Amino acid sequence: MSNGSEVQKSGHVKVAFASLIGTAIEWYDFFLYGTSAALVFNKLFFPSFDPAVGTLMALVTFTVGFIARPFGGIIFGHFGDRIGRKGMLYLTLLIMGLSTAFVGLLPTYNEIGIWAPILLVSMRILQGIGLGGEWGGAVLMAYEHAPANRRGFYASWPQLGAPLGLVLGNVVFMIFTNAYPGDLYTSTWAWRIPFLFSFALVIVGLWIRMQIAESPQFAKIKEAKQEAKMPLIEAIVKHPKNLLLAMGARFAENGLFYIYAVFSLVYVTTVLKMPRMSILTAILIAAFIESFTIPLFGFLSDLWGRRPVYMGGAIFSGLWAFPLFFFLDMKSPEWMIFAIAVGMAIGHSAMYGPQASFMSELFSARVRYSGASLGYQLASIFAGGVSPLIAAYLLKQSGGNPTPIAWYMIALAAITVVSVFLTTESYKTGGEQ
Repeated sequence: MSNGSEVQKSGHVKVAFASLIGTAIEWYDFFLYGTSAALVFNKLFFPSFDPAVGTLMALVTFTVGFIARPFGGIIFGHFGDRIGRKGMLYLTLLIMGLSTAFVGLLPTYNEIGIWAPILLVSMRILQGIGLGGEWGGAVLMAYEHAPANRRGFYASWPQLGAPLGLVLGNVVFMIFTNAYPGDLYTSTWAWRIPFLFSFALVIVGLWIRMQIAESPQFAKIKEAKQEAKMPLIEAIVKHPKNLLLAMGARFAENGLFYIYAVFSLVYVTTVLKMPRMSILTAILIAAFIESFTIPLFGFLSDLWGRRPVYMGGAIFSGLWAFPLFFFLDMKSPEWMIFAIAVGMAIGHSAMYGPQASFMSELFSARVRYSGASLGYQLASIFAGGVSPLIAAYLLKQSGGNPTPIAWYMIALAAITVVSVFLTTESYKTGGEQ
């Protein structure tokens, strides 16, 4: 009996780990682009603009990836609910990884003019489509393989891909910017190497994902021939309220994360005039700490419920908005680390840890891929996709005063608190089956 239990547990861990590795690779790709957009793409692809305007233009290309993500969620959600979760994970990883690698091969504005940013945007769109389909499949594989009383914990493993991908992306970026300081990084092939590294990561990710089995919940649906004919339509018709609440629940988690991970780069380097390495180090340490707190909050959601943990994170994040800039403005590397680490490792983690199980439980199993993906990815457009852009615009309009940005962060937190409050607790029932 114990041997069977150990084998079953080993299966849960194997699937969760495979989901984690894949999402870490995809988030490496996504965050590497974000860091580059904030710090170097204005010189490479928008050199004819004023530096501040060039940064805004580079951040616009960052936002384009978020606009593409719902299309990935719709496409892969449909086939994930019709054909299976596992097959979609191969395709999304290939699309995301190859489009990132090709960014490293693009000619710059000085070489081909306007076609350079056009090609950059095209690769960003493919990135968004790949990531848009990836999240739902990875999360559902971990969630649907997990035992009922540990779904919050196991489903949080794919969520670890975000901080781990951020750590990996920033480490690689820091290595090459240190090795090629100043303009040397953008004037040589150095900036391309972190993107080309994605070729190797894709091979590793595909090999690991080939070792896991299809979701048992989907396998039962397939065996009974109960697949939804049009899963997206069914998700919208049968779960319209939950779809909207899923979107609202993401506003603080997604929007504030990109304030910490992307906009802070702009704020510290342009307003505070501090070396970019100081803020990159702070983000790196914060993401490392978060890789431990995300599964902790996922575990706590199995004990206390998804709603209280999630709402607690949103409330904390709203309260942290003004202290964040207070500590950043001290221009001390130590306080910078503290400011970013607290925001990410407590506020963001308390939302991101239970988020996968929370959203999975808002939809019935036969349309779960489509419903969870659409709610998750649509919110990305209005939250994380525009938050660095809105924050940069508010900063420019206020002459460098971060107060409007702090109020913007509080507004995002309020939307999430209300949305999660209006949902029904599901950690004991597993939501709608």
